[in-house]
Amino acid sequence: MNKANFQEDNYRVFALLSNYLNYKSDFIKKEAIGEIVKCGVSSEYAFGLILAAAFGFDIEDNVDDKELFNQYFIKMVHKLNAHEYYDNPYYKNIKIPTITMGNSELKYEKYKPFEGFVCNDIIKTDEGRLIPQIGFFETEFDFPVILEKSRLWMSITPNEIETMKEAIAKGFGRVLAFGLGLGYYAYMTSQKDNVESVTVVESNQDVIDLFAKYIWP
Repeated sequence: MNKANFQEDNYRVFALLSNYLNYKSDFIKKEAIGEIVKCGVSSEYAFGLILAAAFGFDIEDNVDDKELFNQYFIKMVHKLNAHEYYDNPYYKNIKIPTITMGNSELKYEKYKPFEGFVCNDIIKTDEGRLIPQIGFFETEFDFPVILEKSRLWMSITPNEIETMKEAIAKGFGRVLAFGLGLGYYAYMTSQKDNVESVTVVESNQDVIDLFAKYIWP
């Protein structure tokens, strides 16, 4: 298959996932997963099967659909362990209250059991396929957010935690960061032994006040 075909596959998968994540990310239920798992497959594989079926794929009789499923879905879906994230120092040490300040609202949102969400950076294969990373939990998972004028502005989800690992690992000495958000990067970097100080540039006074009064331990 040539590069143009890979690009078509990438576009198709991204378009379908975008619709799913934006409008029906919680349609997969525990009972449906359980029925498929009885056949001896993992919950991740079951999740992928249900998702592919909802997208109209026929992986039994359609060769192209089966190939697309094998190339994308098997490498795309991940069951995550909620305890691993709740053990993260930020989650363990910082408790977020529900509070509104100006146009900013601090609160917790949650993922439902088996609700899909982006959980890490896209993987690019040597041949040019772009494989999104979709995660789910088997139980509810609470995560902190900031809403700006009632719209999601910042959150600390598994995706943020995973995609910030490299930047946090590289921080040392006197660290300068642009944008505060919920302070995840600032907090995690400040915990490192080789970091002397962390300076954050943030223009939103409401966010600064929320962080200073209610987030920073």
